[in-house]
Amino acid sequence: SAPPMASKLLRAVVLGPPGSGKGTVCDRIARSFGLQHLSSGQFLRENIGGGAEAGALAQQYLERGLLVPDHVITRVMMTELEKRREQHWLLDGFPRTLGQAKALDGICELDLVISLNIPFETLKDRLSARWVHPASGRVYNMDFNPPHVQGVDDLTGEPLVQRQEDRPEAVAARLRKYKDAAKPVIELYKGILYSFSGTETNKIWPYVYSLLSSRIPPIHPEEEH
Repeated sequence: SAPPMASKLLRAVVLGPPGSGKGTVCDRIARSFGLQHLSSGQFLRENIGGGAEAGALAQQYLERGLLVPDHVITRVMMTELEKRREQHWLLDGFPRTLGQAKALDGICELDLVISLNIPFETLKDRLSARWVHPASGRVYNMDFNPPHVQGVDDLTGEPLVQRQEDRPEAVAARLRKYKDAAKPVIELYKGILYSFSGTETNKIWPYVYSLLSSRIPPIHPEEEH
């Protein structure tokens, strides 16, 4: 499909700690503005290395809640972005570190970085309510979107697991680690970074929407949300 009429392609990144509602915000932006939502987790699951071995390796990192090493994720993302030179896109989950951000800078110029600033307590509550279906990466939240049947995936009926990193005792360390890695990235993007704070995605969304509307015409008017 032809890209929307805009003077230039829009390249945006959404940054935010685990549990910040990044996925939801990205889905809404993608729907409202016709940007391709590029999720690093999704790409990793789909096509890491092509070989069964590399795929299994990435899967191990993901399932144990470890960040996939910089060089691996950077290679995967660069390959995917190269294929999308003519598209408007929105990056989610990448770049997470200064090294990744510099690699990204090497291949394109970003227009906009959105940073979600959510209080620690809120993140902690959201994360420990999270359960996943490991094979597909589908995430359920026991508070917002629980599965139809307690403990099993809606589509496959397979059991859900709580990832190690979503267990309450792991959450604080994980958020600290995110913050340390994100600091220099946020610093790097100072000129194009917009930060949104709050405890509810629905309250943050109108501000994100109006920021994007000032850059690119919406394809779906706001009322739909």
